[in-house]
Amino acid sequence: MKRTIESVSAPFRAIAAAMVPEAQLLDETEWRALERIADDALAARPPAVHRQLRTFIRVLSVLPILRYRSTLQRLSLADRTRFLESVERSPLPILRRGLWGLRTLVFMGFYAREGVAAALGYRASARGWSAVREP
Repeated sequence: MKRTIESVSAPFRAIAAAMVPEAQLLDETEWRALERIADDALAARPPAVHRQLRTFIRVLSVLPILRYRSTLQRLSLADRTRFLESVERSPLPILRRGLWGLRTLVFMGFYAREGVAAALGYRASARGWSAVREP
């Protein structure tokens, strides 16, 4: 079975790059890792949730046609960001909630990739604060 994010990869990547601009620098292997992390997080969810997410991403992909006469993937990063900010302020709760859920998946996928925590200087330890206090 095709993974949820994999089936809407192009618009998902366009959305992710607008939410985390550093994502534009990812290579194919890093994108696949991001998508795999998001898919793994969705694995325990019912099939209806997977369908809803795919539908929501597809709707976000074509909705900019009304304002920009272009799909989300073809918009500049600035226009993509502006569009997603307008969705974030939408009077429709379903759009705002959908975007927040999608943002959570994007952040999870981006920041949970191997090596990212170390690159950011994050040094969490099972020993808690005592690990920080030790020389």
